[in-house]
Amino acid sequence: MEKRVLLIGDGKSFMVTSIAKELKEEGFTVISSTADVTAIEHMEDKPSVYLIYIDDIDKMRDLFVYLRDRAVESDISVSVIGSPDELEKFYKIISKEKIAAAFERPVNVKQLASEMQRVVANEEVRLQKKKILVVDDDGTMLRTIKSWLSEKYQVFMVNSGVSAITFLAKNKVDLILLDYEMPVTTGPKVLEMLRSEPGTSDIPVMFLTNKSDRESVMGVIALKPEKYLLKTMPPAELIASIDEFFEKQKLKNYM
Repeated sequence: MEKRVLLIGDGKSFMVTSIAKELKEEGFTVISSTADVTAIEHMEDKPSVYLIYIDDIDKMRDLFVYLRDRAVESDISVSVIGSPDELEKFYKIISKEKIAAAFERPVNVKQLASEMQRVVANEEVRLQKKKILVVDDDGTMLRTIKSWLSEKYQVFMVNSGVSAITFLAKNKVDLILLDYEMPVTTGPKVLEMLRSEPGTSDIPVMFLTNKSDRESVMGVIALKPEKYLLKTMPPAELIASIDEFFEKQKLKNYM
């Protein structure tokens, strides 16, 4: 297991230095950064496990908003260190449910390193899961679908066709669940754009929609979606359809 952590905090701080030292002694690869969103955004090969040491919560607010958005889009693992008051303020930006681990100051660095072993192990399990991108302009639907699928799959979310194209320029996925009706760029138009680009032409796509009329279904057959699923499907039926798709893919790979 490769144990990689992005440690965000003031590199001159005694505690941040001590945490980095302890993690390294426990076999972690530690990439250090200040709370500079631009610098973090432009890092190559970033770990998916982030550990934040809060030293000035007001100055770090932009970072927290950035991580909140990253957690929604890319499902990174975020752990945090701070005082009880700082953690409460932090949870107002990134909900507690999104946090892999939280440590109150003063922190025991040995206990922290032990807990981060668990965080990294959980993240490695998650990264082995198939990746699904859900594209829908309805935020409630995005969160609902993610809650249904996250136990079995890595789920990424974007709220427009343009965002999907941008996301796929930097990220690879195993399946796209695509809403049919979206403003500006409709689902069929998005699929047409994906099929026209070599880098995305082979990504399997399933429509997930409320439109069940024959005309809508027939209008996208030429674009060869894998399936045409209705949003009114029971969760178990939706999950079973996706499971069946990946099982068939696995069998194809063995043949």
